[in-house]
Amino acid sequence: MSAFLEVDRLKVYYPVGGGFLQRHRGYARAVDGVSLSLRAGEVLALVGESGCGKTTVARAIMGLIRPTEGTIRIDRKDVSLASNIERQKYYLQVQMVFQDPFDSLNPRKTIFQTLAQPLRIHRIVPRSSLREEAARLLNLVGLSPGPAFFDRYPHQFSGGQRQRICIARAIAVRPRVVLADEAVSSLDISIRAQILNLLKELKRELDLAYLFITHDLGVVRSLSDRVLVMYLGKIVEEGSAEEVFNNPLHPYTAALLASSPLPDPVKSRQRKKVLLGGDVPSPLDPPAGCRFHPRCSIAETACRIEPPPLFSFTDTHRSACFFANRMERSQSDRTLFGGAPDGKTV
Repeated sequence: MSAFLEVDRLKVYYPVGGGFLQRHRGYARAVDGVSLSLRAGEVLALVGESGCGKTTVARAIMGLIRPTEGTIRIDRKDVSLASNIERQKYYLQVQMVFQDPFDSLNPRKTIFQTLAQPLRIHRIVPRSSLREEAARLLNLVGLSPGPAFFDRYPHQFSGGQRQRICIARAIAVRPRVVLADEAVSSLDISIRAQILNLLKELKRELDLAYLFITHDLGVVRSLSDRVLVMYLGKIVEEGSAEEVFNNPLHPYTAALLASSPLPDPVKSRQRKKVLLGGDVPSPLDPPAGCRFHPRCSIAETACRIEPPPLFSFTDTHRSACFFANRMERSQSDRTLFGGAPDGKTV
């Protein structure tokens, strides 16, 4: 199946300094050559710690920021070459759910006004059907009966309810792809599970594809088909969820997995700790060679000189590490992640 959304060598650089009486200091390389593809009905997780560039990737795909370099194609069409009218049609197929549901809703608009606006602007339904369609959307995201919520404002809802409203607004224009940027990170654990179940149901009912951005690997495993691991603006590992969780091939991925809590306290105590030294380097002046080498326990001279490409280990599993074979050998007893020898449980 061909990819519906394709990102090829995306770069987003932000100028730093250069204001009034200031010398231009250079560029922060928020995203530095990221490529990804998303097929219809697929869930692709983009994971990494704060500041690695995950949200910038999503905002560039959504058209909220202009890429410095690279190509974004939707249904094989280069968005940058499209006219304004064509670009609007393309972006109707891609919608975004933001991290903070309160900040992403207009506090002065009722819930009906919030949902009716995109329906009216893009002529999704006739004006006479706006209330009926808004009620259908609210019912679809678990706020039922829908008309009972029409005249309420965002501050009158809980965080989980507000995120349901944001999801309803995102699917109002009937997109094919939803970019979920840390969509459950600000919610309580119990509410988080409900929203994840809702996203799964909508994926099945509406045949949606998700680019799911998060730092929570527990969320990733329960939802995603494939995983991209990002560090300091670059992709360092790519693979199916099963491959990445059961056989991580990059030291950074291993560290992320080791920091993720396990439901079994015995396995949590037995799991080998992976401690990263130092701080994340500045994107204004990233280190030469592999960007992870200042914090990596297996780095050697080659890592400090040449940036590693994404080496293929299977048809679907790739890692940007010269010594990924060492990672494979170190996990033969599964002690690194507290998993069972058969690899079924991590």
